[in-house]
Amino acid sequence: MTAATRKLLVCGAVAGPLFVVTFLIQGATRTAYNPLRHPVSSLALGGFGWIQTANFIVAGLLTLAFAVGLRSAPRPLGGATLVPVLIGAISLGLLGAGLFVTDPVSGYPPGTPDAILRHSTHGILHDLFSMPTFLAWPIACIVSAIHFLRKGKSGWAIYSAATGLIFAGAFVLASMGFTQVEALVDLGGLFQRIAITAGFAWITLLAVHLLTTSPKTPA
Repeated sequence: MTAATRKLLVCGAVAGPLFVVTFLIQGATRTAYNPLRHPVSSLALGGFGWIQTANFIVAGLLTLAFAVGLRSAPRPLGGATLVPVLIGAISLGLLGAGLFVTDPVSGYPPGTPDAILRHSTHGILHDLFSMPTFLAWPIACIVSAIHFLRKGKSGWAIYSAATGLIFAGAFVLASMGFTQVEALVDLGGLFQRIAITAGFAWITLLAVHLLTTSPKTPA
C-alpha cells in the first residue's frame, strides 16, 4: 500500500469520531435542544449552526478521501468494487447536508411547529442530498459482508451485515419519529444517532483494519 493511500485511509479513521463527538457536544450544550428528540441536522439551525454545517462538510470531505483511498487499497474491499462508490455516495450526502440547511422539525428551534408545514427549497435539497447517505450506508455494509465472506473473513462479514441491519432499522425508526409518529417522536433523535454512530464506527474500524493489515509499498 502506498503512502498516499494510507493517508486517505487515515481520513476514514478520523471522520467518524470527529463527526460524532462534535454533534454529541453540541447536543449536550445547546439550549432547548433535546438529543433524544431532535435530529442532528437541526444543530445547523440557530446562532451556532455554522458549527454543525462545518461538521457535515469536514466529515463529507474526509469520507470522500477515504472512498478514494479504498479504491486503491488491497482487496477484499479495495480495487474495482462497489463499496468505494457507495462510500463516495455517503460523502456526497454529508456534503449536501452541510451546504443546504434542514427545515425545523419536532419543535426545534423553540417556537416552531412539531411537523414541517411548508418545505423550503434548502430544506428539500437537504433531504434529497441526505437520502444517498442513508440508503448507501446499509447497502455498503451488506456488500462488504459478502466480499468478506468470500474471502473467509467471517467475523468481518457478520459485523458488516449486523451494522447494515442496525443502521437500516434505526434509520426507519428515526424517520417515523421525525414524521411525528406518536410512539416514536420523542426518540427520533436517539434512533438517528444510533444509525449514524453505528455507520461511522464501521467505517472507522474498516479503515483501521486496512491500515494495520496491509503492508507498506517499499519506496
